Amino acid sequence: MKIAFATQDLQTVDAHFGWAKNIAIYEFSPEAYRLDRIVSFEANLAEDGNEDKLVPKIEALDGCALLYVAAIGGSGAARVIAKKIHPVKVEKPEVITDLLDRLLVLVNKNPPPWLRKALRDAGERKIGLADLES
Repeated sequence: MKIAFATQDLQTVDAHFGWAKNIAIYEFSPEAYRLDRIVSFEANLAEDGNEDKLVPKIEALDGCALLYVAAIGGSGAARVIAKKIHPVKVEKPEVITDLLDRLLVLVNKNPPPWLRKALRDAGERKIGLADLES
């Protein structure tokens, strides 16, 4: 499954989704994780009410199951959820690899319902893609 992180510094989840300069996307499995790609953004990031700035960010999340953010507005959250991506808000800036390490433990023990759903949805997406390619 793919997991996205809203980040300014590429090391921590420290950004509001709409204002994030970068989205780091990791490939995640119960055994390991690795950086898949970084998508960077530049134009009018801090402009409240500019819904157009969300379009490329939402597109960048294609295939992701989870999105970690410092904050996310109502419109952004609704659009992310509509794409079957579960937003996760962190209370304070957190190191991305620390979050991934904690997720590894959760996945391999007793994942909470939101994580089980994200894993199930990610599996269904992969099955759907494989069926289309056949």
